Amino acid sequence: MKENQDWKAIRSLFPYIWTFKGRVAVALTLLIFAKFANVGIPLALKGAVDALDPKQQDLIYLPILMIIIYGCLRLASSLFSELRDALFAKVIYRSVRHVAGNIFEHLHKLSLRFHLQRQTGGISRDIERGTRGISFLMNFMIFNILPTLVEIALVTIILLTKYDSIFAIITSVTILLYIVYTLLITEWRMRFRRAMNDMDSEANNQAVDSLLNYETVKYFNNEQYELQRYDEKLTTWEAAAIKNQTSLSLLNVGQGAIIATGLTILMLLVGQGVVDGKLSLGDLVLINAFLLQLYLPLGFLGFVYREIRHSLADMERMFVLLEEAQETVDETKATSLVVEHGTIQFNHVDFYYDANRPILHDINFTIEAGKKLAIVGASGSGKSTIIRLLFRFYDPQAGNITIDGQDIREVSQHSLRQAIGVVPQDTVLFNDTIYQNILYGNPKVDKQAVIDAAKQAHIHDFIN
Repeated sequence: MKENQDWKAIRSLFPYIWTFKGRVAVALTLLIFAKFANVGIPLALKGAVDALDPKQQDLIYLPILMIIIYGCLRLASSLFSELRDALFAKVIYRSVRHVAGNIFEHLHKLSLRFHLQRQTGGISRDIERGTRGISFLMNFMIFNILPTLVEIALVTIILLTKYDSIFAIITSVTILLYIVYTLLITEWRMRFRRAMNDMDSEANNQAVDSLLNYETVKYFNNEQYELQRYDEKLTTWEAAAIKNQTSLSLLNVGQGAIIATGLTILMLLVGQGVVDGKLSLGDLVLINAFLLQLYLPLGFLGFVYREIRHSLADMERMFVLLEEAQETVDETKATSLVVEHGTIQFNHVDFYYDANRPILHDINFTIEAGKKLAIVGASGSGKSTIIRLLFRFYDPQAGNITIDGQDIREVSQHSLRQAIGVVPQDTVLFNDTIYQNILYGNPKVDKQAVIDAAKQAHIHDFIN
């Protein structure tokens, strides 16, 4: 099941990548060129070392030529890699932008019930980690795993064709052991990463919730109580983070031991070959350079695999948000609300948040256009619920609500809310300019309309 979720997360990125298929194709071509140049570097170095043999002094230009080729290949490898990254940057960051935008849009489409029950700090941290995970996954999965595998294949082919098969066998066994060890330990470590993510979200939610309710905390003189609760979350996170780091150290030590063992065995064999006269000093340099060049990205491959698994874990909670179902949706044939007079009717409306606790039962009333209606009742009697039903934050379990005879379930939510103005009991301001807060009621109006509204509210002179 977990594996299916991982592949589902990866597949969800394909449409964003495919949008830039031409750019991706060029980037992959540059990647291949960079790897061929990279593999050519040790060959040029071997040629330069062998050309320095005193027996070949008559070819004085050869060492210089090989060194120039060596430098050109290094430059080409770096140039192709940087061009590749520059081309693919737009793919990565446009994808992150679109995914983040889709999640933001989806969250606004979810019901009020979801938002009343949500933990704001936890959700914001999940989105932050998830978008960061997308960037890492797209970059390293395509441009690190694939090129490393290509380089391993090229080096193995060269070792098989130019040298004794034992070199290719030892190299392949070392790589296989490294990969198997990395996969097993990384999978085992994922439990610690997920626990750390969970605790991180809870700690962040605790902090955000406390700061959002700053005034209440002060009224009850509970600063130390809030600090204690926050520290309890951080203590649990700390324990999970320590386990995560300790298991990482175990992974790194094992990987280092496997690479060091394979490299030592191969260098002993090559050294013996040079002593026996079967191999040249250039061969020693070539094989050593190949192995270092191969094991370095292999070591990075272990890091990349770990981070990909971490990225998938980070993305997991974000994609769960995208799977959250909308409670209130427009009908397929929903029309726009047409307001001629503005008469509102509640017809035999029943509603409950919980089936065991009904809030409204058989509610009937009419508010004629231009009239006022005061709804009075005790806390929890359903006064705010009536407003929420009118805005269609929820649908009633029975009955219907109409505006000028139009059932609000048969019109689009956008047109419905566009036609209704509300002055909430608690004044809420966005952390923005006063101008933007006034403009929020109708973002399409010009500056003069905002100034006129401020004057009508008798706050224009105060603002100035």
